Amino acid sequence: MKPVIVVHGGAGRIFKEREEGCRAGVARAALRGYAVLKQGGSAVDAVEEAVRSMEDDPHFNAGCGSVLNEKGEVEMDAIIMDGKNLDSGAVSAVKCIANPIKLARLVMEKTKHMLLTDHGAHLFAQAMGIPEIPGEKLITERSRERWKKNLEPDSNPEEFQKDLGTVGAVAIDSEGNVACATSTGGLSNKMIGRVGDTACIGSGGYADNHSGATSTTGHGESIMKVVLARLILYHMEQGMSPEVAADTALDYMKTRVGGLGGVIVVNKAGEWAARFSTKQMSWATVKDDNLHYGIYAGEKHIKSVDEALASEREGF
Repeated sequence: MKPVIVVHGGAGRIFKEREEGCRAGVARAALRGYAVLKQGGSAVDAVEEAVRSMEDDPHFNAGCGSVLNEKGEVEMDAIIMDGKNLDSGAVSAVKCIANPIKLARLVMEKTKHMLLTDHGAHLFAQAMGIPEIPGEKLITERSRERWKKNLEPDSNPEEFQKDLGTVGAVAIDSEGNVACATSTGGLSNKMIGRVGDTACIGSGGYADNHSGATSTTGHGESIMKVVLARLILYHMEQGMSPEVAADTALDYMKTRVGGLGGVIVVNKAGEWAARFSTKQMSWATVKDDNLHYGIYAGEKHIKSVDEALASEREGF
């Protein structure tokens, strides 16, 4: 099986001055995940590596760069899933760690549980030796500015939610195993303790070797209402291609609950799709040693992996 990885850096509105950073960020993440696959690594290893790369990139609403809750703090959610045996691990409302996706994987591999939240997740992180970092380290100037703006009496937080930037990855490895990973800081100025779709299996992501893997982004409450990730795999089980399955599910979410979002998908044959109903979504994929990436509908740049790695060294 030829390995494939697809990543997204969130669906929504990407401001002009951030476009290049978002393109470079998803391309870098896809290349890192693909390098893992090329060395014989598993799909789970690859999606974790890709998502970790985007958590560390302040352009995205995950890890460093996460949006702030109503109290001005970062609370993050993440999920990872292995399509081989349907094992999954997730964390929600976690603070003061750089890479929630790493903690989600430890939940999957070191506990009998699938989801740990808030204080319990914090205790588990300590037990696993995950370094704690000051919450301020995760906060960017941009997230703080946005938080302040949303506190103004005549502000419209809904307007700012359009620039979401959840991150995710899906992959299939040389053995035909699929996996997904998703990580987010959630909604700006959300209530303390709010958990969105990301940490919820079947909503923020799903992976099953019998059909494929998907990771979602967009309005979390809408995604949960239609269980978007699992819905896409259901459509593929009925014979739809990844692209048609993604479009059908996104259209249903829009017409049924008025929600917008985006998804990345890979099926068990290694066919992939990156689709969205929002204005934009940053995405990238590597297949057959070629990197494809874009932000706008219909936009697709293609570079060979060697060329992409060279331009990455020069800063894209």
